[in-house]
Amino acid sequence: MNRWLALSVLLGAAGLTLLGIAVTVPAGEVGPSFRSAPPIVATPPVPIKAPAGRPPAVVRSAPVELSIPAIGVDTRLSSLGLRPDGTVEVPTSYHEAGWYRFGPSPGQAGNAVVLGHIDSVSGRGVFFELRALHRGNLIRVSLADGRRVVFAVRSMATYTKATFPARQIYAGNGPSTLELVTCAGTFDHTTHHYLSNLVVSASLVSIH
Repeated sequence: MNRWLALSVLLGAAGLTLLGIAVTVPAGEVGPSFRSAPPIVATPPVPIKAPAGRPPAVVRSAPVELSIPAIGVDTRLSSLGLRPDGTVEVPTSYHEAGWYRFGPSPGQAGNAVVLGHIDSVSGRGVFFELRALHRGNLIRVSLADGRRVVFAVRSMATYTKATFPARQIYAGNGPSTLELVTCAGTFDHTTHHYLSNLVVSASLVSIH
């Protein structure tokens, strides 16, 4: 792919008014932080040696379910790719989250990214309560190969669309991390988009 990918979500397409997840970069208006972002490529399923005291990373396997007991989330995970314009797909259901399949799978080296809507015109989305999480809360991900990967919340941060750190969030190497992304901040009734994004970062705890 010869152009930088705008790691974004385009909402309001085809005349629909959607209140879901958004890292919005309208066509032709790509901001500086996205121009500097490298193309997203699939991460090969090669496990890494974990640092002392940490469990080893797993081989690649698609995540199928995610649960966050602290906020009552229990969702199936769809598989998300890229739109023809290079933007990240979003879950078709407001009640289910989705995994970005061109990045690492949960438990692999690098950041596994899961996106979910905060709400819709009809009510709360799957990640509505994400902002209520605290450091140490557990997140469990079930993989297609039967393994369960457990993460613990490490940090939470809110970014405006102009400052969203795409290269950092979608990193394909480094410690095994789970990144949960949803909308946050003020809702713009003119553009029908939220102005910010909430990112919850969680570190690998165990693999079963």
